[in-house]
Amino acid sequence: CAQAPARLAGVEEFLASRGVEVAWRETLHPDPAPNEPITPVVCRLCLRLARAVTAVLRDGAVPLVLGGDHSIAMGTWRGVTEAAGAPIGLLWIDAHLDAHTHQTSHSGRLHGMPLAALLGQGGEGLCAERAVLQPQHVCVVGARSFEPEEAALLAALGVRVYSMREIEQRSLKAVLEEALARVRGGTAGYGVSIDLDAVDPADAPGVTTPVPHGLRGEALSAVLGELAGGAPPLAVEIAEFDPHRDIGGVTARLVLQLAASLLAAAKTVKGPSALELERRCGAANYDPLPVVLVRGSGIHVWDEAGRRYLDFMSAYSALSLGHAHPRILAALTAQAGRLALTSRAFYNDRLGGFLAKLCGAIGMDRALPMNTGMEAVETALKAARKWAYQVKRVPRGRAEIIACEGNFHGRSIAITAMSTEAQYRRGFGPFPGGFRLVPFGDAQALERAITKRTAAFLAEPIQGERGIVVPPPGYLARCAEICREHDVLFIADEVQTGLGRTGRMLACDHEGVKPDGLVLGKALGGGMLPVSAFLAREDVMAVFRPGDHGSTFGGNPLAAAVGIATLEVLDEERLPERAARLGARLMAGLQAIDSPLVREVRGKGLLVGVDIDPARASARRVVDALLARGVLSRDTHGSVVRLAPPLVIGEEDIDFAVEALRAALAVVQSGG
Repeated sequence: CAQAPARLAGVEEFLASRGVEVAWRETLHPDPAPNEPITPVVCRLCLRLARAVTAVLRDGAVPLVLGGDHSIAMGTWRGVTEAAGAPIGLLWIDAHLDAHTHQTSHSGRLHGMPLAALLGQGGEGLCAERAVLQPQHVCVVGARSFEPEEAALLAALGVRVYSMREIEQRSLKAVLEEALARVRGGTAGYGVSIDLDAVDPADAPGVTTPVPHGLRGEALSAVLGELAGGAPPLAVEIAEFDPHRDIGGVTARLVLQLAASLLAAAKTVKGPSALELERRCGAANYDPLPVVLVRGSGIHVWDEAGRRYLDFMSAYSALSLGHAHPRILAALTAQAGRLALTSRAFYNDRLGGFLAKLCGAIGMDRALPMNTGMEAVETALKAARKWAYQVKRVPRGRAEIIACEGNFHGRSIAITAMSTEAQYRRGFGPFPGGFRLVPFGDAQALERAITKRTAAFLAEPIQGERGIVVPPPGYLARCAEICREHDVLFIADEVQTGLGRTGRMLACDHEGVKPDGLVLGKALGGGMLPVSAFLAREDVMAVFRPGDHGSTFGGNPLAAAVGIATLEVLDEERLPERAARLGARLMAGLQAIDSPLVREVRGKGLLVGVDIDPARASARRVVDALLARGVLSRDTHGSVVRLAPPLVIGEEDIDFAVEALRAALAVVQSGG
């Protein structure tokens, strides 16, 4: 209302007394030009409101929008959806349906059209340029005054409407519980839009269009507060407040009570959120999905709002055993209480057992422990070069290492020298020499590239970061054969593919290949710690002398204890075999999806990529749609959806993820 006070008196003090700290962001006023029609004026206001709401959410706060005419909803929920980057749900509490279009409206006034506009039914001249909400995620509660055309439109779209009659028959709590479950399912969160005319005029006289026999204000506030306690909303909107009709300030007090009930559970506090702190204080070298995770168990994680997600990323295979596996957790806590770190200046009672168990499980002579996969790759490069000089007798400073185009072995300066990804290299040169690149999957190209100076061939059995690229059958075996013929070390980087991920202990095992050197990491730490290792045959590892190479934390007793437990769990729970069986189920389910967006499904075991046609959609849009349906994944290079759940996953969860992807593809295809 243009005549309303600039801000509701006492709102900050009242909410603070209920444990909700707030800051008034801004008051928006319409800006009409002389003799300008009302529609463009309202639409400009809604656009400004949408931007303000988006900014609040991206700052990690919860928007509370207090307004007059309910047409402001076209701005509020556009802004929330933009910030969420995924479908949201909406509880629309209103005496009316607000679902007219210009064609069906009896009055031509915008306050009767916002819900239709948000659902993409407004046509030209309304503020929503496209559908902001999806009908299955919207519920109208408290309706008792509307025209047949509105009801017909919402029924045709599939919006659930709970009338006052149904509320009286079933109870307000039962209806709101059901409605909340509907709007939250498969969304990134939900919002609440309250038109105060939903409340009986006895409890809310200060509204523009009062309708008798409505919801009781005290009951509405109590039930919303109880439900929001278990599932806080993303945003709250309270509209249709007319202070000039508010006898005794009754409606104003109800506004404050409703706001406090809905926001107290959200614990809105002054200061930045975890997301905002990371953006403000960290380097911008990652672009995380907009979800803040706080807890994990098995195959699931939970966000700040308590919403559960199925983890189909596994931290790029670091969580192959799932979150907080009880065996790994017990080993970690027990060892942490005994001895966590010694440095390699001394022996410890855990490292020897870990190295013996690791070499025995893999079939290698020796292992050199490190922390991250990148460090283990650097170790492999140093070993290969020194072996070339001492054993193969390559002239000093002339040793070469061959890698594959499209590889991802890490992002150190030396490793980046092998990369063909422009972004990884841009601005970080000059790079060291001694590297040659050949096409991945082409064994003949490898043979042509080998010279007398070649020390090693370094390759991933499956190129994960490139988009789960699987080489032709027999490629690894032929490469290993070529390396033997030319006295070249074949070093496999199995940081992501190793330890059961592809359905065998090593991805190389699928072709019966035993590499001369092997890089392991990620899963070796059981999802608890960074643990990695370079393993090799005796003559390769023998090149190292004390002082040649090392790490303060590499081989620490805490990491060794976790590594031992990890290898035991992999063996006892037969996780490689499980990955083979469930990987086949996942692959079959994905290949059965009929979507024009999908060009190819490829992978091995529980490492699968869904290749999205970039001419039709981006993989990031599919990933965002999956996030809204409770499945965490990640896109690779904008065109491949990466699916790699923990190896402890079950059949039902595989099927759930497949159906979630099917739905996500359909939504993206429809433009949602």
